[in-house]
Amino acid sequence: MKTIKHFFIAMLALVVIACQDSPSKQVENTPAAVEQTKQQSHTNEVQLAQASNTMNMQPEFAKSIARSAYIWGYPMVNMMNRRTKLSAMPEPGRFQGVVPAAPTGYIGVLYDYIDPGQNFIACPNQDVVYGLGFQSLNEKPVVMQIPEIKDRFWVYAVYDQRTDQIGQLGSQYNTKPGMYLLVGPEWNGETPEGITDVIQSSTDLAIVIPRLFLDDTPEDKEAIQPIINQVMVYPLSEYTGEMKTKNWKEAPAVKSGDGSGGETKWVVPETFLDQLAVVLKNVPALPGEESMYGQFNALLDVLNNNPELKTEVIAELVELDNTMIKDFLNWKYNGKPAGNGWNRSVNNAAWGLDYFNRTGTSRSNMFDNRPTETQYFYTDGASNSEKLVGTNNYKITFEANQLPPVHGFWSLTMYNEHHFFYPNDLKRYSLGTKNTTLKFEDDGSLILYAGTTSPGTDKESNWLPAPEGDFSVYLRAYQGKEGITGGSWTPPVIEKY
Repeated sequence: MKTIKHFFIAMLALVVIACQDSPSKQVENTPAAVEQTKQQSHTNEVQLAQASNTMNMQPEFAKSIARSAYIWGYPMVNMMNRRTKLSAMPEPGRFQGVVPAAPTGYIGVLYDYIDPGQNFIACPNQDVVYGLGFQSLNEKPVVMQIPEIKDRFWVYAVYDQRTDQIGQLGSQYNTKPGMYLLVGPEWNGETPEGITDVIQSSTDLAIVIPRLFLDDTPEDKEAIQPIINQVMVYPLSEYTGEMKTKNWKEAPAVKSGDGSGGETKWVVPETFLDQLAVVLKNVPALPGEESMYGQFNALLDVLNNNPELKTEVIAELVELDNTMIKDFLNWKYNGKPAGNGWNRSVNNAAWGLDYFNRTGTSRSNMFDNRPTETQYFYTDGASNSEKLVGTNNYKITFEANQLPPVHGFWSLTMYNEHHFFYPNDLKRYSLGTKNTTLKFEDDGSLILYAGTTSPGTDKESNWLPAPEGDFSVYLRAYQGKEGITGGSWTPPVIEKY
């Protein structure tokens, strides 16, 4: 039966590919070419039969379509469920005291690195100060307030419900300070005086996540406060034309629910089908996706009239979630090989029809920046392909002049098997540009150490403490130079010592 499932998944993929626009070609203006064009136009006008929603659907067919729907819809349902939980705030602040969050139409902003104990957003970093807030843009267009940030890497990453990034707001774009209006696909209002630019989302649901680089020094933590206190998002109805200020250190830390232990499960297979119906209604199809929408809607109609079949299909989705979706926590299934046992991100936050990497990222490291802003390199194995285990000790060697070539900054972060920070006595979770105490070798190389055991007092400044079990390391290159963007730079060798 698995063969049948794979066959239908492959067939569905072919339908999507067939529906995509072909690359543009120069058309010959000859009689034969004109006649061919007429014939093609006539063919395109033929009304194709659509998927039936009244059939007695064969169970394995239903399961195969449901599997494809789960893979395709996983990121968008993920977004819906995050909004439900992280928007349940009376005012902007910190959800469970650790994650920036706010009611719909606003953002919350941290005043320091993200708390290492949070378990709401996988693969966080301690290189930036984060902000975060979900938006319902058709109901509430919002103003994104950008202060004068000057000589510091920053980006306001805005994602639609597909988790594609929209707009270009950041230091690498030479974005000017000002007020930027973010609107939904149905907005047709007037732009108030004083708005610098308007950014339109393709979906009603969106999220705004500012990131501002922060050095690991008391001086920089103090210097960034007046800047982040002007990092704000609020409904257009509250716009006055004047810069607003909020002391984020005094923002409330809201506690609700359990919020502790284990990883937050953002997509639940048992409720997925009902939420998929909402996605299909609210997220417009991309060119080439019309046939998928037809198949998925027909499936939902059939299942709503056949409770026994729906129960079988849900069981199939539970199995899929526990196997393939879970496997996205293995870095070899994210992006593409980058050398020395590492993989690197592909199409991050600019997914288009790349459903494999979009869903993989949604499960493993949600909310990447787009490739022109950041490239990500990750591995859970040494350079000889052996799994990284904390009871071993490892050297991570950047040869002389082989640090990640960036205009912004780079960092190497340690994660446990679930892609969250490992609590340790040093309270150290990453090393990189932000660290002023790194020690280089006499030949100019940089050796970082990973494991449960300290490499010695003289090398401890270069040590990332690891859990005893499986772990992974994750390298970020913000605003990369040609070696990063073009792919010629190779990540460092990881070996036991």
